Formats: sequence, C-alpha cells, structure tokens
Amino acid sequence: MSVYEVVSKLPGIETVRARSQAMAMLDAILCPEWSYRLFSFDRLWPPTESLASMRDGSGNDYSIVFSSAGAYARSFDHESPMTPWRSEPLEVWPGLFETVPSVFRSLVEEPAFCEADGVPRATACFWRQPSDDAWSTGPLELPVEEHEEVDGTGWMFEVLVGGTADEYQKFAEDYYEVALDITAIRHIYDLKPLTQEIVSALNPDVDLAHLTEDVTQIGYPGYPAAAQALPGHRAGAAVPPVSLAHTLG
Repeated sequence: MSVYEVVSKLPGIETVRARSQAMAMLDAILCPEWSYRLFSFDRLWPPTESLASMRDGSGNDYSIVFSSAGAYARSFDHESPMTPWRSEPLEVWPGLFETVPSVFRSLVEEPAFCEADGVPRATACFWRQPSDDAWSTGPLELPVEEHEEVDGTGWMFEVLVGGTADEYQKFAEDYYEVALDITAIRHIYDLKPLTQEIVSALNPDVDLAHLTEDVTQIGYPGYPAAAQALPGHRAGAAVPPVSLAHTLG
C-alpha cells in the first residue's frame, strides 16, 4: 500500500483526529513511559495547532498537524527507496511537495520535520483542507519495487486507516506483548469518559489519577482535568464525548 491507497481510505479530518486521540490515550495507558509509546497526541502544538504522531524508535515516524487550515501529514520510512538519504547531498523525492497548498508550506519546512541541513525528512506527504472532499498528495512517480511498501505509509498508517478497536488490539497485543480487553479498547475508541475500571482492564498497574497530564495533553473528552485546560470551557465543565462511530468522514 502506497500513499495513494492511504489517502483513498482515510476518512474526514475530524475522524482522523478522533482516532488519533484514541490511539494516543490507549498507548498512554498501556505504556506509562512516554518515550516507549508508538502513538502520541498533543492538542496544543503550538497553541493554535494539534499534532498526532507515531515513532517506532528505529528512525521511522509520521506527523499529522491539525489546524484551522485543515490537516497536513508527512511520514518517513528510513528504508524506503524514496528517502532523501538516497543521494548526496540530500534530496527529497520529485513531486513530493510540489503541489502542497500555500497554507501548509511552512510545515514542509518545519524544523521538527527536517534534517539538520533543512531538507524535509519525508518519504510521503498528504493533506486536506476543510472544504476538500478528499485527501490529496503530490503527483509522484513511485519507484518500482518487489514489495508494495515503497514509501512506508502502508505499515505506518495501518492502525489509523483501519480505524477500529479490533485493528488497534491486533497492533497493541503484538507491540506490547500483552492480551487486551476489546471492550475497554472500544470504550476509548468511542472517546467515552475514562474510569478506573476501564483503565485497570487495560493496565492494572496504572492509576487513573496518574493519567491527568496525558489526558490533558491529548485533549481526551469527558475528563475534568482535560475540560479545565481546554480553551473556551469553564473550569470543571464537561467536554461532550465524540463517538468515532458517529463522526462524519
């Protein structure tokens, strides 16, 4: 699966955001140590944007920036033949960023997404503006490879594209090497309020109170600490949960 298949299967921006928050919340419960998690979400990156990210500790990662302009995503697979490291000096793959809308151009050059010399660290890039009816990517001539993972998007975005609690369970049981309660995963995929019972069903060693910082950073709905920190909400006001099953694509 290449970026073309990924963008054809991704739902709307708000659903992608909601899935990303659920994945980050589940990872936070399963793995208290942030540096070992695969999925993360920062609702204030910076204050006007939110960032969903994946990093595997082996040099592969993706980032999705959500803002009033829409959503911009880039990913990097260090084993892809499309890596900028395929040449000296470094060079991005032809067509990767040529048609990125002007509202996202600053993100192409964002230092967090670039190598030290300023070359974007990416093997795939795609975006969607609020008025768009689908995700877009550049006019790429993909390399001919014996395997389908030419740009790394297939395996990196597999859980996000799959979009179900079962897909996350399949990933997490392999990645964290632990059996997981599918009912608890579904509860979080529906962004229902966290309870100690749900947290304990996933990780009996984690106290709900110790998740306050993660919940606030992720912006997970229905939790008092998150509600207090969200702009536009009264301290202690409830944040209405958004079910993935009812979020429009």
